[in-house]
Amino acid sequence: MDSKTAILYLENVNVSFDGFQALNDLSLSIRPGEMRAIIGPNGAGKTTMMDVITGKTRPDSGRVLFNDVHNLARMDETDIATLGIGRKFQKPTEFENHTVNDNILLALSAGRGVWQTLFAETSARENERIDEVLHIIRLDAVRHNASANLSHGQKQWLEIGMLLAQDPKLLLVDEPVAGMTDSETSETARLLREIAEHHSVVVVEHDMDFVRDLDVEVTVLHEGAAIAEGSLDYVSKSERVIEVYLGR
Repeated sequence: MDSKTAILYLENVNVSFDGFQALNDLSLSIRPGEMRAIIGPNGAGKTTMMDVITGKTRPDSGRVLFNDVHNLARMDETDIATLGIGRKFQKPTEFENHTVNDNILLALSAGRGVWQTLFAETSARENERIDEVLHIIRLDAVRHNASANLSHGQKQWLEIGMLLAQDPKLLLVDEPVAGMTDSETSETARLLREIAEHHSVVVVEHDMDFVRDLDVEVTVLHEGAAIAEGSLDYVSKSERVIEVYLGR
């Protein structure tokens, strides 16, 4: 795939920290509307890759193109966020003292102050969008609950919903099912598959059962480089992948 047919295109990206090569000529392409799973051992470069895409880390060399127009390697975090790239970190960062509904409203009205947002009259379109997001993230029934009272899995869904409220073109999701129950994990796979019908999604994950449930193409990272790509069944048969990751 070339950069013109990709929503996200990384080409020969290198990042080093004090002599440690975190990314090593990493190349990766994500198609519009694709969900891709990124797997690999600890220290493989998964977090650094996400940091580069979102502007938190500036690569030493290489290209990082979004929609074949914007070179993310030369942009800062704020400018990248305005392009429609959203990132969910492993640890939820919702407003715990506010309701689920208000957390989505605050995300929807990003840029306005908290008090200005919460005490302004919510428009019909805003209410409609909140309803849409709450339905997608399975939190309709608890919309008026304080987010502090949600289960761990529900907090992860709320975090995803807060990203969705901003309607990003590309979602980066970091270990979404860590600490979840089996039923929450299965529901998260369904949730992400629904989101991927209208958005491009990159999921970094260690849970192989969850990755299998996603049923998407997988990229395996090791020592900052992509060493295998394809279905989970395909990459699982790679001797190199077994050696550095799955066989451990």
